Amino acid sequence: MESQSQDLDRLVREHTAAWLDSATLFDLRGRLARDGFALVSDIVPAEVKQQVRAEVLSLLDDHAERRDLRLQTTGGTPRFMSVVRSETIAERGGTITDLYGCPSLASALEQIVRERPQPCPAKDENFLITRQEKVGDTHGWHWGDFSFALIWIIDTPAVEHGGMLQCVPHTRWDKTNPRINEYLCANPIRTYGFVPGDIYLLRTDTTLHRTVPLTADATRIILNMTFASQADLRRGLAGDDRWWEDSAAEAAIQAQHDR
Repeated sequence: MESQSQDLDRLVREHTAAWLDSATLFDLRGRLARDGFALVSDIVPAEVKQQVRAEVLSLLDDHAERRDLRLQTTGGTPRFMSVVRSETIAERGGTITDLYGCPSLASALEQIVRERPQPCPAKDENFLITRQEKVGDTHGWHWGDFSFALIWIIDTPAVEHGGMLQCVPHTRWDKTNPRINEYLCANPIRTYGFVPGDIYLLRTDTTLHRTVPLTADATRIILNMTFASQADLRRGLAGDDRWWEDSAAEAAIQAQHDR
Protein backbone atom coordinates (compact mmCIF):
# COMPACT_ATOMS: atom_id res chain seq x y z
CA MET A 1 0.00 0.00 0.00
CA GLU A 2 1.30 3.47 -0.92
CA SER A 3 1.95 5.98 1.82
CA GLN A 4 0.35 9.42 1.57
CA SER A 5 3.62 10.97 0.34
CA GLN A 6 4.12 8.21 -2.25
CA ASP A 7 0.56 8.63 -3.50
CA LEU A 8 1.11 12.38 -3.81
CA ASP A 9 4.36 11.87 -5.68
CA ARG A 10 2.64 9.51 -8.13
CA LEU A 11 -0.18 12.00 -8.73
CA VAL A 12 2.26 14.82 -9.43
CA ARG A 13 4.47 12.63 -11.64
CA GLU A 14 1.56 11.49 -13.80
CA HIS A 15 0.18 15.03 -14.01
CA THR A 16 3.44 16.77 -14.91
CA ALA A 17 4.30 14.12 -17.50
CA ALA A 18 1.22 15.21 -19.45
CA TRP A 19 1.55 18.94 -18.75
CA LEU A 20 5.24 19.67 -19.19
CA ASP A 21 5.66 18.92 -22.91
CA SER A 22 8.50 20.37 -24.96
CA ALA A 23 6.57 23.46 -26.08
CA THR A 24 5.45 24.31 -22.53
CA LEU A 25 8.96 23.76 -21.19
CA PHE A 26 10.49 26.01 -23.87
CA ASP A 27 7.99 28.76 -23.05
CA LEU A 28 8.46 28.56 -19.26
CA ARG A 29 12.25 28.56 -19.48
CA GLY A 30 12.16 31.63 -21.68
CA ARG A 31 9.75 33.50 -19.41
CA LEU A 32 11.74 32.73 -16.27
CA ALA A 33 15.01 33.76 -17.89
CA ARG A 34 13.56 36.99 -19.28
CA ASP A 35 11.13 38.05 -16.54
CA GLY A 36 12.27 36.20 -13.43
CA PHE A 37 8.64 35.00 -13.32
CA ALA A 38 6.69 32.12 -14.84
CA LEU A 39 3.07 31.13 -14.25
CA VAL A 40 2.97 27.37 -13.54
CA SER A 41 -0.61 26.94 -12.32
CA ASP A 42 -0.90 23.47 -13.88
CA ILE A 43 2.17 22.03 -12.14
CA VAL A 44 -0.10 19.98 -9.82
CA PRO A 45 -3.63 18.60 -10.29
CA ALA A 46 -6.70 20.40 -8.94
CA GLU A 47 -7.21 17.93 -6.09
CA VAL A 48 -3.73 18.74 -4.73
CA LYS A 49 -4.47 22.48 -4.88
CA GLN A 50 -7.66 21.87 -2.89
CA GLN A 51 -5.73 20.00 -0.20
CA VAL A 52 -3.13 22.78 0.01
CA ARG A 53 -5.85 25.43 0.26
CA ALA A 54 -7.59 23.62 3.12
CA GLU A 55 -4.32 23.27 5.06
CA VAL A 56 -3.34 26.90 4.55
CA LEU A 57 -6.68 28.21 5.78
CA SER A 58 -6.61 25.90 8.80
CA LEU A 59 -3.07 26.98 9.71
CA LEU A 60 -4.03 30.64 9.42
CA ASP A 61 -7.04 30.12 11.67
CA ASP A 62 -4.88 28.58 14.41
CA HIS A 63 -1.41 30.14 14.09
CA ALA A 64 -1.45 33.54 12.34
CA GLU A 65 0.84 36.24 13.79
CA ARG A 66 0.54 39.88 12.76
CA ARG A 67 3.54 41.84 11.42
CA ASP A 68 3.61 45.62 10.97
CA LEU A 69 7.16 46.82 10.33
CA ARG A 70 9.63 48.26 7.85
CA LEU A 71 12.94 46.66 6.93
CA GLN A 72 16.26 48.49 6.89
CA THR A 73 17.93 46.07 4.48
CA THR A 74 15.36 46.93 1.79
CA GLY A 75 15.51 50.68 2.37
CA GLY A 76 12.62 50.84 4.81
CA THR A 77 9.98 49.14 2.65
CA PRO A 78 6.96 47.85 4.60
CA ARG A 79 5.79 44.42 5.73
CA PHE A 80 2.13 44.74 6.73
CA MET A 81 0.46 41.33 6.95
CA SER A 82 -0.18 38.26 9.08
CA VAL A 83 2.12 35.24 8.81
CA VAL A 84 2.34 31.57 9.74
CA ARG A 85 5.97 30.70 10.37
CA SER A 86 7.87 27.93 8.60
CA GLU A 87 8.44 25.75 11.66
CA THR A 88 4.72 25.74 12.44
CA ILE A 89 3.91 24.68 8.89
CA ALA A 90 6.59 21.97 9.01
CA GLU A 91 5.14 20.58 12.24
CA ARG A 92 1.46 20.72 11.29
CA GLY A 93 1.23 20.67 7.50
CA GLY A 94 0.67 17.30 5.83
CA THR A 95 0.21 17.89 2.11
CA ILE A 96 2.37 21.04 2.21
CA THR A 97 5.37 19.30 3.75
CA ASP A 98 4.95 16.27 1.50
CA LEU A 99 4.96 18.54 -1.55
CA TYR A 100 8.11 20.32 -0.41
CA GLY A 101 9.94 16.99 -0.40
CA CYS A 102 8.09 15.55 -3.43
CA PRO A 103 10.62 14.17 -5.96
CA SER A 104 8.24 14.63 -8.89
CA LEU A 105 7.61 18.28 -8.06
CA ALA A 106 11.36 18.84 -7.70
CA SER A 107 11.91 17.13 -11.06
CA ALA A 108 9.39 19.39 -12.80
CA LEU A 109 10.99 22.50 -11.27
CA GLU A 110 14.44 21.22 -12.22
CA GLN A 111 13.44 21.02 -15.87
CA ILE A 112 12.30 24.66 -15.79
CA VAL A 113 15.14 26.23 -13.77
CA ARG A 114 17.83 23.89 -15.18
CA GLU A 115 19.14 22.75 -11.81
CA ARG A 116 17.79 20.68 -8.96
CA PRO A 117 16.10 22.95 -6.39
CA GLN A 118 17.30 22.19 -2.87
CA PRO A 119 15.58 22.52 0.51
CA CYS A 120 16.70 25.70 2.23
CA PRO A 121 19.43 25.21 4.84
CA ALA A 122 17.61 27.80 6.97
CA LYS A 123 14.51 25.96 8.19
CA ASP A 124 12.62 29.19 8.80
CA GLU A 125 12.78 29.84 5.03
CA ASN A 126 11.21 26.63 3.74
CA PHE A 127 7.63 27.85 4.00
CA LEU A 128 5.71 31.01 4.72
CA ILE A 129 1.97 31.67 4.69
CA THR A 130 0.97 35.32 4.46
CA ARG A 131 -2.41 37.02 4.66
CA GLN A 132 -3.02 40.64 3.71
CA GLU A 133 -6.45 41.91 4.69
CA LYS A 134 -6.42 45.60 5.66
CA VAL A 135 -6.22 48.76 3.56
CA GLY A 136 -2.50 49.38 3.00
CA ASP A 137 -1.40 45.79 3.63
CA THR A 138 1.58 44.96 1.43
CA HIS A 139 4.77 42.97 1.17
CA GLY A 140 6.98 45.90 0.15
CA TRP A 141 9.82 45.91 -2.38
CA HIS A 142 12.35 43.17 -1.60
CA TRP A 143 14.44 40.29 -2.85
CA GLY A 144 14.87 36.80 -1.40
CA ASP A 145 17.90 35.29 0.29
CA PHE A 146 17.47 32.12 -1.80
CA SER A 147 17.04 31.65 -5.53
CA PHE A 148 13.62 30.14 -6.14
CA ALA A 149 10.11 30.52 -4.74
CA LEU A 150 6.99 28.60 -5.70
CA ILE A 151 4.03 30.78 -4.74
CA TRP A 152 0.52 29.36 -4.32
CA ILE A 153 -2.32 31.89 -4.64
CA ILE A 154 -4.95 30.77 -2.14
CA ASP A 155 -7.09 33.92 -2.28
CA THR A 156 -6.63 37.26 -4.00
CA PRO A 157 -8.79 40.37 -4.40
CA ALA A 158 -9.94 41.84 -7.69
CA VAL A 159 -7.19 43.93 -9.26
CA GLU A 160 -9.02 47.21 -8.54
CA HIS A 161 -8.34 46.53 -4.85
CA GLY A 162 -4.58 45.90 -5.26
CA GLY A 163 -2.63 42.84 -4.19
CA MET A 164 -1.00 42.28 -7.60
CA LEU A 165 2.64 41.23 -7.95
CA GLN A 166 5.14 43.71 -9.39
CA CYS A 167 8.61 42.67 -10.55
CA VAL A 168 11.89 44.15 -11.75
CA PRO A 169 14.07 41.24 -12.96
CA HIS A 170 17.85 41.13 -13.32
CA THR A 171 18.57 43.19 -10.23
CA ARG A 172 20.82 42.51 -7.24
CA TRP A 173 20.33 42.91 -3.50
CA ASP A 174 22.97 44.78 -1.57
CA LYS A 175 21.66 44.79 2.00
CA THR A 176 23.90 47.71 2.94
CA ASN A 177 22.77 49.83 -0.04
CA PRO A 178 19.62 48.40 -1.65
CA ARG A 179 19.06 51.37 -4.08
CA ILE A 180 15.47 50.28 -4.73
CA ASN A 181 14.25 53.62 -6.05
CA GLU A 182 17.18 53.77 -8.46
CA TYR A 183 16.24 50.35 -9.82
CA LEU A 184 12.62 51.47 -10.18
CA CYS A 185 13.66 54.59 -12.12
CA ALA A 186 16.04 52.70 -14.40
CA ASN A 187 13.90 49.67 -15.30
CA PRO A 188 10.38 48.78 -16.45
CA ILE A 189 8.09 47.27 -13.81
CA ARG A 190 6.01 44.23 -14.74
CA THR A 191 2.65 43.79 -12.98
CA TYR A 192 0.79 40.49 -12.69
CA GLY A 193 -2.75 39.79 -11.52
CA PHE A 194 -3.98 36.40 -10.37
CA VAL A 195 -7.00 34.29 -9.53
CA PRO A 196 -7.29 31.78 -6.68
CA GLY A 197 -5.56 28.54 -7.65
CA ASP A 198 -2.76 30.19 -9.62
CA ILE A 199 0.81 29.14 -8.88
CA TYR A 200 3.90 31.01 -10.02
CA LEU A 201 7.64 30.42 -9.98
CA LEU A 202 9.85 33.38 -9.10
CA ARG A 203 13.60 33.89 -9.32
CA THR A 204 13.62 35.72 -6.02
CA ASP A 205 17.31 36.51 -5.54
CA THR A 206 17.56 38.58 -8.74
CA THR A 207 13.98 39.83 -9.11
CA LEU A 208 13.04 42.89 -7.09
CA HIS A 209 9.35 42.43 -6.28
CA ARG A 210 6.44 43.54 -4.11
CA THR A 211 2.68 43.24 -3.76
CA VAL A 212 0.67 46.35 -4.62
CA PRO A 213 -0.83 47.72 -1.36
CA LEU A 214 -4.49 46.86 -0.79
CA THR A 215 -6.84 49.77 -1.44
CA ALA A 216 -9.77 48.12 0.38
CA ASP A 217 -10.23 45.65 3.20
CA ALA A 218 -9.83 42.53 1.06
CA THR A 219 -8.01 39.23 1.36
CA ARG A 220 -4.80 38.07 -0.30
CA ILE A 221 -3.45 34.74 0.97
CA ILE A 222 -0.39 32.95 -0.37
CA LEU A 223 1.80 29.98 0.48
CA ASN A 224 5.47 30.50 -0.31
CA MET A 225 7.75 27.47 -0.76
CA THR A 226 11.38 28.60 -0.99
CA PHE A 227 14.14 26.52 -2.59
CA ALA A 228 17.89 27.02 -2.74
CA SER A 229 20.30 26.76 -5.65
CA GLN A 230 23.72 25.14 -5.39
CA ALA A 231 25.23 28.63 -5.29
CA ASP A 232 23.00 29.49 -2.32
CA LEU A 233 24.24 26.46 -0.41
CA ARG A 234 27.86 27.55 -0.87
CA ARG A 235 27.37 30.97 0.72
CA GLY A 236 26.06 32.02 4.09
CA LEU A 237 23.23 34.34 5.02
CA ALA A 238 23.99 37.98 5.83
CA GLY A 239 22.12 40.33 8.12
CA ASP A 240 19.59 39.92 10.91
CA ASP A 241 16.48 40.74 8.86
CA ARG A 242 14.34 37.62 9.20
CA TRP A 243 11.22 39.60 10.07
CA TRP A 244 8.76 36.73 9.50
CA GLU A 245 10.52 34.64 12.14
CA ASP A 246 11.13 37.45 14.63
CA SER A 247 9.28 40.76 14.53
CA ALA A 248 12.13 42.22 16.62
CA ALA A 249 14.89 41.26 14.15
CA GLU A 250 17.73 43.78 14.16
CA ALA A 251 16.82 45.20 10.71
CA ALA A 252 13.12 45.56 11.56
CA ILE A 253 11.78 49.04 12.23
CA GLN A 254 8.50 48.81 14.10
CA ALA A 255 5.88 50.90 12.32
CA GLN A 256 2.29 51.85 12.66
CA HIS A 257 0.21 50.46 9.81
CA ASP A 258 -0.12 53.10 7.07
CA ARG A 259 -3.76 54.13 6.74
